[in-house]
Amino acid sequence: MRAFRWPPPPDGGPRTWGPGPGGPRSGRPALPEPETELVATPHGVRLERLVTGTGDPVTVFAHGLGNGIATTRPFGSGVAGRKVFFQFRGHGRSEAPDGLWSYLDLARDLRAIADLSGATRAFGVSLGAGALCRLLVESPERFERIVVFLPAALDQPRDPAARTRLIELLSAVESGDASAVAEVVAAELPPAVRNTPAGWAYLRQRLDHLLRDGLAPSLADLPGQVPLADAGGLAAVTAPALIIACEGDDLHPVEVAEELAAVLPRATLHRYPRPGVLWTDRADLRARIAEFLNQ
Repeated sequence: MRAFRWPPPPDGGPRTWGPGPGGPRSGRPALPEPETELVATPHGVRLERLVTGTGDPVTVFAHGLGNGIATTRPFGSGVAGRKVFFQFRGHGRSEAPDGLWSYLDLARDLRAIADLSGATRAFGVSLGAGALCRLLVESPERFERIVVFLPAALDQPRDPAARTRLIELLSAVESGDASAVAEVVAAELPPAVRNTPAGWAYLRQRLDHLLRDGLAPSLADLPGQVPLADAGGLAAVTAPALIIACEGDDLHPVEVAEELAAVLPRATLHRYPRPGVLWTDRADLRARIAEFLNQ
């Protein structure tokens, strides 16, 4: 396995060391980013939003920590109706109010976007999954169908490694050093994908967003918090739920997904046998999410 390196080759690479093909590799030009909007919310924080598709039902998608609209959109590729993507506070162009933030604040962000968009279905990944669960404890009947992908925590704090990873990312982004940011983001990629055209494309997209918009320092406190005081509060949720986990994902332990599936009355749990499912089983993941939400 060749080591990851930055910056990428100028002609779309990757470059290799030693004998082997070394000619230029061309790729498709990047598509222009869709135009987003800043939406005023009842709790006074303007949030960045993107709406795609037409008709009903309406599904809201909640992203993971340090991610955003761009990394969440692939989950909705086969979902019917309107799809609403947004950035939590402190991400992208969304505002970053002063003070400490909690999962209650994130749940308010999610609720506001869902209410303003008329969403009846919800998808949450990692941090977004925690915010979705917090919202459901407060309003168990808010959504008709829900998908939770890679839940990271319920009523127990995350592993310290999650906070360490985020602190490294925040420090790198604050420094403005593209190489430093790339080294942290590269850890999100399965080893087999690093230094491949697909891996470089992902890194470029993530760096473009992170270095352009930054991340709010207040996000650093979230990995040490818990979304719920008691996961048992989710027993009042009657909506069908699809819970998706990956074996071997240290930041999103499969045990958390199992606990969530056990407490939700109408939950179905699906486990993938290895992490990095967006790279190894992307088509199956998209089809699974779409099939569930389109019912």
